[in-house]
Amino acid sequence: MRAITIRQFGEPDSMTIEERPTPQAGPDEVLVSVKSIGVNYPDLLVIGGKYQILAKPPFSPGKDAAGVVLAVGAGVEICKPGDRVVCQLEYGAYAEEIVVPAAQCFVLPDAMSFDEAAAMGLAYQTAHFALVERGMYRTGETVLVNGAAGGVGLAAVQIAKGLGATVIAGVIGDDQAAIARENGAEHTVDLSMPDLRNALRDRIKELTGGHGIDVALDPVGGEAFTAALRSMAWRGRMVVIGFVSGTIPEVKVNYLLVKNIHVSGLQWSDYRDRTPDWVRRVQTELFDLHGSGAIRPKVMESLPFEDYARALRMVRDGKVTGKVVLRV
Repeated sequence: MRAITIRQFGEPDSMTIEERPTPQAGPDEVLVSVKSIGVNYPDLLVIGGKYQILAKPPFSPGKDAAGVVLAVGAGVEICKPGDRVVCQLEYGAYAEEIVVPAAQCFVLPDAMSFDEAAAMGLAYQTAHFALVERGMYRTGETVLVNGAAGGVGLAAVQIAKGLGATVIAGVIGDDQAAIARENGAEHTVDLSMPDLRNALRDRIKELTGGHGIDVALDPVGGEAFTAALRSMAWRGRMVVIGFVSGTIPEVKVNYLLVKNIHVSGLQWSDYRDRTPDWVRRVQTELFDLHGSGAIRPKVMESLPFEDYARALRMVRDGKVTGKVVLRV
């Protein structure tokens, strides 16, 4: 079988496709023939050697894969050969065949395609945990999603809308605004407007009748984070998801005190590894939301396996709305 391989950390083009022996499923493991692979921003950090969890090269990147079960090891009961599954793993998804712990495999609903399943994985789990667990969302609240046209951002817009929120999408430009509205956002705010620190706060006050934001989800960092923090309601909750802007912001904690604001972070893979039953419950809820039509992954493009470098460059350069996947 073929696998996209990191032999030294660097740019997407530095990886190569190599032939490897088919892996074997051990106890509590599942062997999967991969059909679709989700391409995520953290993959770029892994490939560049900048991610918080790194394997020793050579290895394959990739955190989301959907495919068909080929074999199961001793003790596996959640799936069987022939089942269609989506897998969520720390690394290794960029391959034609993978072995995954059974706890990280989820049998797909009949109506869900492999591309949709691969696009839903990390992004939708992250968005749900950020909103519901870390953000302590309550039905009917107002939620701001920065980077709302990206993978996690668009997932958060859909989930928040599906759970009854009023959604304000932080975007850049008219095209992103249109996509956010198509996916459930009632309002959009342009994060490229001048004097964002003050302008966003003023716009949020206008949109919310002076109330502010109850929950803010931020995968962007930088000035967008700071501006969102100034737009929070009393007892608002801000969740740090990432820093795609490239700038890690600092928080003046006196502001948290004055408005009783809660700021937390989300590293979803810790939940995957520490609380697999919790992750499985969330995945079931996501499948249910998909079945009801409340959420629908936006697959911007499905590229051949061999076009991995192009897909990663698209993500790196901010040219992806929703998700791009690799088709095996």
